Amino acid sequence: MCAMATSKVLTVADVHRGELVALLGQYTLELIVQDDGEPITGSFWGDSEAGVVATTVYVRGDTPIHSLLHETCHLICMTQERRERLDRDAGGDDLEEASVCYLQIVLADCLSGVGRHRVMRDMDSWGYSFRLGSTEKWFLKDAEDAREFLINQRLLTRQGNPVYALRR
Repeated sequence: MCAMATSKVLTVADVHRGELVALLGQYTLELIVQDDGEPITGSFWGDSEAGVVATTVYVRGDTPIHSLLHETCHLICMTQERRERLDRDAGGDDLEEASVCYLQIVLADCLSGVGRHRVMRDMDSWGYSFRLGSTEKWFLKDAEDAREFLINQRLLTRQGNPVYALRR
């Protein structure tokens, strides 16, 4: 994911911190909010992008919500073995990456003032790229493989609800 923001995207500062902590806590993940201007621990992309180390997501106030959700979903979708040695680079194959994107859209609905439609617009604005030209078109018409992966890994119900469990 590239940092090519062309308009204002929602950031960590725009969402109540307690909601973010509670969402990650449902997955037994930890959120660390670092000071503005401080390099973000475990950030693969640098700048304001979220970072991950083991089961902790690191952000600042200027970190985009879609970035926080994306890195959180990497932690959710990867195996326990990979989580245990994770430091910065979540890795994963194309199907897992698509599943991460799918789940971050679903989890956006768990945050007041965010929601899937806003996070999809922010993803488009930031430079996410999908075959059908937009995140929403991909999510609605081309993401069945990602959805099935999440269901098969017991991370999403058939009805499309998060299970609040980490992949084993």
